Amino acid sequence: MTLLSITNLTKRFGGLTAVDSLNIAVVAGGVHGLIGPNGSGKSTILNLISGIYRPTAGSIKLGGRELTRLKPNERARAGIGRTFQNIRLFPTLTVIENVMLGRVTQQQGSLLGIVLNSPFVRREVDETRTRAVEALRFMGMEAFADEHPRNLPYGHQRLVEIARVLASGSQLMLLDEPAAGLNSSEKKDLGLLLTRICDVFGATILLVEHDMRLLMSVSQTVSAVNFGKLIATGRTADVQADQQVITAYLGEGIHA
Repeated sequence: MTLLSITNLTKRFGGLTAVDSLNIAVVAGGVHGLIGPNGSGKSTILNLISGIYRPTAGSIKLGGRELTRLKPNERARAGIGRTFQNIRLFPTLTVIENVMLGRVTQQQGSLLGIVLNSPFVRREVDETRTRAVEALRFMGMEAFADEHPRNLPYGHQRLVEIARVLASGSQLMLLDEPAAGLNSSEKKDLGLLLTRICDVFGATILLVEHDMRLLMSVSQTVSAVNFGKLIATGRTADVQADQQVITAYLGEGIHA
């Protein structure tokens, strides 16, 4: 079943076309890799999906629901969660508080209920904390729940970001360079973790990652873009051997 459907997606910044009539279908379950040279439009695509950018043209659907004109918080409520290239954790909050924020868009409590600390709001907070603890436990980070992120190693901070998305219960997880700054051992562990997330939670991950060894090892399907255009999509091995992909990365005259 197609979970994410991108049709004729286009984004222009003045005279620059960053994404050009893009068509991608992401099947539910597993990891879908998104690759391309620097400046090819990968992060722009994630920003369009999550609502940070509004498209110039085209359609974005999640589970058949049109999301194109929804705000970022509305898309998060609809089931899209993401991480960023640069770590975005709140330094004054603890690890568990950062992870709990992942479920803010799913909460239904009114402002009055929050002010009065109503039973409904208390139940929501308790449920949110439980989900956050479960996510941290799954990531092997429960022992750091009361620490502040700035006191953790860089690799652990990356895991906190992924835990926040996991706790949100998102149908689609957009991971933008989750292995950036990690050493080879941490990258190997991350690959195993992403596979487990899909297997245990039935999650769908759209993964942007410069480490090709990691991305290719965990992705069942890969889409390649260059200059904002889709140049190949399909099984991992087929995309790896595609001449347009090889040329985009290595230049003309390079053969598989």
